[in-house]
Amino acid sequence: MAKPRPPRRNGFYRDDVYRDDTVGSILNKLPPEAKIWVESLPWHQRRYVLSLCHLMCAASPEVQAEFLDDYTADGLVSRKLEDKETEQRVRDYLKEFRIATELDAGVLRRYIRQFYVHSAQDARRQPDLYLESALRLVFSTEERNNVFSYVLGFELLKMMFRMSWYQHEKLYRLQRNQDEFIATYIKPIQYAHRVNSIVVPKDEGVFFARRNYFVQEPEIPEKRLVELVMATFTTDVVSNFGFSLMRHPNSLIFDYDHIFDLEQDVIFDLNATE
Repeated sequence: MAKPRPPRRNGFYRDDVYRDDTVGSILNKLPPEAKIWVESLPWHQRRYVLSLCHLMCAASPEVQAEFLDDYTADGLVSRKLEDKETEQRVRDYLKEFRIATELDAGVLRRYIRQFYVHSAQDARRQPDLYLESALRLVFSTEERNNVFSYVLGFELLKMMFRMSWYQHEKLYRLQRNQDEFIATYIKPIQYAHRVNSIVVPKDEGVFFARRNYFVQEPEIPEKRLVELVMATFTTDVVSNFGFSLMRHPNSLIFDYDHIFDLEQDVIFDLNATE
């Protein structure tokens, strides 16, 4: 008896491991419209499709990302900019968190390409799912909506990477589920700080020494910052972070004046010297 096929998602079968020899055709895994189009092509045009498939499969993830950027990003950006409501919500959140990133076509295009590259570089994903994730982004409205969630989540994580450990402490103490927040975001960021020598704790058990690493805000160049976030968090964690905020505004409790209160930090620093 043939193994039952899993349900479709966004026009594709979720069967990375599943193989149905009774079907015997890759075309059956295409969305119906794409299958009809491919089967209608004359032979000389089918050769072009086969050539493109061969080149894409043989290319490195970086080359695939560059091709997908050139071939699809403009269309995706224009589609995203049509979603004015979601775009405005992300703008409002960035303003609330006092993040200066301007959400324009150039930023969206850069983030779409980054999403491709991030998916490919994510060691916790299967490499053969890279093109599938790109195709879902092209075909699926749900996946395209995730772009804005990814942008928002990534910008928040960049902000947190540039926060001091003292500011991390003030941020997580505001959250309702502190343990989950620490485990999901704070610990991975602080571990990345340590292993990359961005924050170097010395004499951690000596309170007087804490001001040197605990209060100092890390200075990280933008390019390096993007690399660190991509290396530390999966695309799913980034997107889910942004999506949780889009769905429930209070999923992240944030008080800018409290977290970044320089005067309070100075008092803390002075107390450490007494």
